[in-house]
Amino acid sequence: MRTFFGMFFDAFKNLLPIVAVIAFFQLAIFGGVPDNLASIAVGMLIVVFGIALLLQGLELGVFPIGESLSNELAGRGSLFLLLLFGFCLGFSAVIAEPALIAVADQAETISNGQINSFMLRIVISLAVGLVIAFGVLRTVLGHFIMWYVIAGYAMIVLISLFAPDEVISLAYDSGAVTTNVVTVPLITAFGVGLAGSIRGRSMITDGFGLVSMALLAPIVGVLLYGIVVYSGGVDVLESTEIVETVTAEMIVESPLKHALFELLGMFRDVLPIIAVVLFFQFVILRRRLARAHHVALGFVLVIVGLYAFVVGLKLGLFPIGTSMAEQLVDKDNSFYIYLFAFALGFAVTMAEPALMVVGKPAVEAAQGKLTAGVIRIMVALGVAFGITIGAHRILTGDSIVLYAAIGFAATVAVSFVAPRYIVALACDLGGVASSVISVPLITALGIGLASQIEGRSMLIDGFGMLIFAAFMPAITVMIYAIIAEISAHFAKEGK
Repeated sequence: MRTFFGMFFDAFKNLLPIVAVIAFFQLAIFGGVPDNLASIAVGMLIVVFGIALLLQGLELGVFPIGESLSNELAGRGSLFLLLLFGFCLGFSAVIAEPALIAVADQAETISNGQINSFMLRIVISLAVGLVIAFGVLRTVLGHFIMWYVIAGYAMIVLISLFAPDEVISLAYDSGAVTTNVVTVPLITAFGVGLAGSIRGRSMITDGFGLVSMALLAPIVGVLLYGIVVYSGGVDVLESTEIVETVTAEMIVESPLKHALFELLGMFRDVLPIIAVVLFFQFVILRRRLARAHHVALGFVLVIVGLYAFVVGLKLGLFPIGTSMAEQLVDKDNSFYIYLFAFALGFAVTMAEPALMVVGKPAVEAAQGKLTAGVIRIMVALGVAFGITIGAHRILTGDSIVLYAAIGFAATVAVSFVAPRYIVALACDLGGVASSVISVPLITALGIGLASQIEGRSMLIDGFGMLIFAAFMPAITVMIYAIIAEISAHFAKEGK
């Protein structure tokens, strides 16, 4: 209980930046308080409670089982088993992802059935499964992560030149949707554990990188799928219909309705991951699960915590995010939009539970070169700059492909100057930052802005902000590492 209350306090403290941003804009800029203030306050408390349960469950069950399985499989000396587990882990983690299901259903509605919801989920899940297996091979071989990332960037830009505009922004957001608060820690634990069990591999250089590859693969898959389904012509709904279909499930749905049904649905979403873990533990490895009661309790806490977290978001944060976007456009002042985008990007990242969880193994793997607090601040700054760039693109109506290509090129350029130990972790942190808090709030901001600006399309302009939140943290973290190395060098020479 002492550990839980400590996590509850930390989660409450980390949520304060979001509260401060909302309070400042509501009181100082808009000159009033929202009508549903009580609902927002209750939702915030439920979010904090959910985060605390979630973090404790991840520490108790998810991280230990991920590291244990990677060590056991590596000890078998079978590359085939490692690749198979990587594929199954990636596929099972994504196929039942609630955010992916929601996005896929919206895409089917928006496209008037041209995009099939189930097929889109299969394409994305296969892409993530294959790339996780490929990432396992990279760890085993010890290759530099940036060669794989560069190949991914090049494929995305090249395919985007042939893809229809209606699918590009959706594809760019699809990578962020697949990296959530359960899959990211499990994939991270697997990668770090695998690197630690192979002689000659570094946990921070070779163990990280799986998340960044899982972020890029769905983009390629959705772009290719979009080219196929739109080859016969484009048929999408009007903008007003898109606003209704997208916001109906994301914002308006009552979070307290059908509580038991939703909780069982959350268990269903995590069930494929549990099934893969148990299959490899008992059927492939044929070993008993160490501290099985702790692992089981951990997964129960994760499910209940994730449920409470989602309920709190729907109750407190989703409505205020969309209404504030509308009020910002009504102000007819671009400065306020940029300021809110920057502040929101920083605040939601500081409160992101997946970032809190991944920070611990990152600090341990870095062996004193990094601190969890600095990692979170640099990632938050990267997301803040990225969301501001994304808001600017919506305001100007510029091509998202051009912006993404410039961002990819900048990431690659900085990576070859940064210390090698930081590159894989930095690339992962973008996927970590785009998780359960940031994805819905940032998406709501993008849709809200595009719906209020004349000449903007919900499908072409409203989506796509998450891609900027993915690559900008990699740049800011690597720049910090460069500065830290230079400072350490001069300090050493000064002595």
